[in-house]
Amino acid sequence: MKNLKYLIAGALFGIVLVKSEVISWFRIQEMFRFQAFHMYGVIGSAVVVGMISVWLIKSFNLRSVNGEPIVIPKKEFTWGNVYGGLIFGLGWAITGACPGPLFALIGSGLPVIAITLLSAVAGTWVYGLVRNHLPH
Repeated sequence: MKNLKYLIAGALFGIVLVKSEVISWFRIQEMFRFQAFHMYGVIGSAVVVGMISVWLIKSFNLRSVNGEPIVIPKKEFTWGNVYGGLIFGLGWAITGACPGPLFALIGSGLPVIAITLLSAVAGTWVYGLVRNHLPH
C-alpha cells in the first residue's frame, strides 16, 4: 500500500503520454524527419521545466520530501555521452519508441512493443557487461 502513490503517479503519467501523443509512432517519425514541431515542443518544454526546477532547487536549497538535501553533482563531458546519445537516438528512430513510454504503448494495446522493451532490457544488460571497457 505504501507504493500506491507511485502506481497512481505512473498511471497518470501514462495517460498524459497517451493523450499528448508523445508515444505515437507517427509523431516520433515526424520528429526524426523534421516534418513537425510537436515533439520538439514537448521535449523543449520539458527541458525548460527541468532548467527552472534545478535553478529553484539550487537557489532555495530545497530538500526532498524526506527532508534530505538535494545534491546535484557536477558532471564532466565525456565522448561516451555522445556515443550513447547517438545509439539511443538511433534506437528511438528505428523503433519509433522512446524507452520511457514503452509500458504506456503496451498498455495502449500494442503488444508488439514488448519486442522493443525486451531489446531495451537486452541493451542495458549488454552495457552492464561491457561498461568497464567503454569511455566514461
